[in-house]
Amino acid sequence: MKKTVSFSRNSVNVFFHILTRCNLQCRHCYINPDQHGDATVSVETAIAWLKRFHHPDKKSNLILLGGEPTLHPDLDRIVRAAREIGYASLTIDTNGYLFHDILDKVTPAEVDYFSFSLDGATDGTNDRIRGRGSFERCTAGIRAAVEKGFAASLIYTVSRENLHELTRMVPLLKQLGVSRFFIQVIGIRGRSARSGGDALQLTRAEWEAHVPPVAREVAAAGITVTYPKVFLEAGDRFECAGNVADNYFIFPNGRVYRCPLCEDFPLHSMTIDSAGALSPTGKINESDLFALMIPEGCVINKLVQAGNLAYTDDGSPAYRIACCLLKEEIPGAV
Repeated sequence: MKKTVSFSRNSVNVFFHILTRCNLQCRHCYINPDQHGDATVSVETAIAWLKRFHHPDKKSNLILLGGEPTLHPDLDRIVRAAREIGYASLTIDTNGYLFHDILDKVTPAEVDYFSFSLDGATDGTNDRIRGRGSFERCTAGIRAAVEKGFAASLIYTVSRENLHELTRMVPLLKQLGVSRFFIQVIGIRGRSARSGGDALQLTRAEWEAHVPPVAREVAAAGITVTYPKVFLEAGDRFECAGNVADNYFIFPNGRVYRCPLCEDFPLHSMTIDSAGALSPTGKINESDLFALMIPEGCVINKLVQAGNLAYTDDGSPAYRIACCLLKEEIPGAV
């Protein structure tokens, strides 16, 4: 049964980009070195920052990202340190190349999920988006992780380039042994913002015609599915995660964002300085935008990717856009 996953006030979610370097050049990559830096966070710095964002009185969840986080030579040390600090769950997002023999350096007890990015059910579609040979390497990486006892999830960033293969993911997910499936909407950030990515975003009609039906099919196959709410229904209340939840998106240059839609701009609400102190940034930053209420729903969406909005003849919004962190979830059938 589908449910909307409300924002939790009792947990902390830390999305930590430990580097921005990557071996691939995905067409929709959101990393922006001008805004996020190009450094690799040292182990010592990573541990200090992890301690700062861990909350002893709330469930603290950690997602390690890049770039490609397995390119970090000391990823295993960062994983173990996070567990010692007390993070309740730990996920590593990866493109599947799994550098530095990471599967041999960490254990399923230390890593809750390896979360793999794949954007096509065939190499023709995926490799056009993510790079030649990436389909074969990613699926091989998933199989290797599952064989070693790790739980594997898969992220599919849906756009007009790969929508036609979304339904074909169902048998592939089963074949690979994936236990969670995340369908993501393409964001107009980073590389996609510079290359006309707004033309790749699905309309509301396209999203509703394809994504929820495939999600139900995947869940019926026993795989839990999570996907963005995106479009609010009549009567749904708009709520901004920045006002009610503890989500932190940390980058190697010390910028800390609360909303991922802001990451292409110097709107970060906090900064970690060279001494490790966390300080609020001056006005105007994303926090000032969180308080704004507009008929379209998310004000930041209207500012940075208004192409997914539509209006009636009288100029009023045809629908409202949800906070990008609001999710729908369908548990896998037992």
